[in-house]
Amino acid sequence: MTDPWVALEPGADPSERRRALRRAHETFTEAGTVHRPVRAVVADSWRRSARAGVGPDGTATVELEDGDLGAYRAEHPLATVMPLFRELLGTFAADGEHLLAVCDAHGRLLWVEGHPTTRKLAGQMNFVPGARWAESAVGTNAPGTAVMVDRPVQVFAAEHFVRRAQPWTCAAAPVHDPRTGLVLGAVDITGGDGLAHPHSLGFVQAVARAAESHLALLTPRGPAEDAPELAVLGRDEARLSVEGRTVRLSRRHSEIVVLLSRHPEGLTGDELSCALYEDESVTPVTLRAELARLRRLLGPGLLASRPYRLTVPVGSDAALVERRLETGAIAAAAAAYAGPLLPSSQAPAVARIRRRLADGLRGALIARRDPDLLADWAHAPWGEEDIDVWRALAATRPTAAVRTRLAALETELAAASVRPLPRAGRRAEGGRASAP
Repeated sequence: MTDPWVALEPGADPSERRRALRRAHETFTEAGTVHRPVRAVVADSWRRSARAGVGPDGTATVELEDGDLGAYRAEHPLATVMPLFRELLGTFAADGEHLLAVCDAHGRLLWVEGHPTTRKLAGQMNFVPGARWAESAVGTNAPGTAVMVDRPVQVFAAEHFVRRAQPWTCAAAPVHDPRTGLVLGAVDITGGDGLAHPHSLGFVQAVARAAESHLALLTPRGPAEDAPELAVLGRDEARLSVEGRTVRLSRRHSEIVVLLSRHPEGLTGDELSCALYEDESVTPVTLRAELARLRRLLGPGLLASRPYRLTVPVGSDAALVERRLETGAIAAAAAAYAGPLLPSSQAPAVARIRRRLADGLRGALIARRDPDLLADWAHAPWGEEDIDVWRALAATRPTAAVRTRLAALETELAAASVRPLPRAGRRAEGGRASAP
């Protein structure tokens, strides 16, 4: 095959390939081995799906509904290019009895539009707005796999991991933020065997590129859109977007801007020093030098002194997660959470903010007991050893893989709690041995 991302090469018999893929899928689900004609991209996706605990008889879960879905869609960046998607793909989808679908970076469907009969059929497998079609939820599928591997991909028939999706063919391409390069989501076309053609993948890829160009050309609609924005989740060095430019901050400057953004009234030198340094021997001169370098980096007028403060409001991805948690939009908060805030920072105040944000979100996820949201957290780097989340996941989705992982964590916890007894005549700190 000339293009490994295309499901069928020109001239291939769809019926014959469908039968061969069905046999290969049965072999994999029974024995865990992959045979031809399964493409490498599909085989890798099947293995990821199995490791995530997805079963072939599973189905997608609808986790955003009504007001929660509407609020999330309204503020999602891809909302601005939905008219473009409808113009380029909408008529094609309606005329061909296909569906136009758009998902976010977590594989959550935001829009599903197209032929009414096809929409009704797709609804039987929960291919509907608000449903989660990430690989970790329903296995191999075009929108979920496209955002997972960050490549345009086509999925045909029994290449889908869950059997309910196997009558369908879909092609999807990721859409990126033109400023940061991050995946915003994917645009997808879903229908019958007629889409199992290289042209459908090329078409959807061209639509995704057009959307990225459109996003890059959008002009600000008001002063608020020029407000500085801080990205601090899942990164040790913050990225500050200000006045049309992006500034990468050092770790110390990242901590300072995070703290000042949360204190618009400003902080004195002593307050900022206590928030930043565990070592009280750090001199005021050291802090003043850091602030002087930061002022030169940010440009004139953004950082003031006496007290130290930012002269304009600075938004952040962390504040967005907090706002969504406050309003009860748990799924939307989880979608915006890209990882711990400045994870390597040892600044006392930053560490408190980081713990408070992570604990608030994980507590909300545990209380909500949504297996897909719990699985996303558990399989993320920051949740791999979060035993409370794994326990909640095991209670809601007790697959063999989840139970095995939980048992391993329970064993590690029990081993870590065992301490050697202190020698005679000496006492352990605090009068007793303690677990970490």
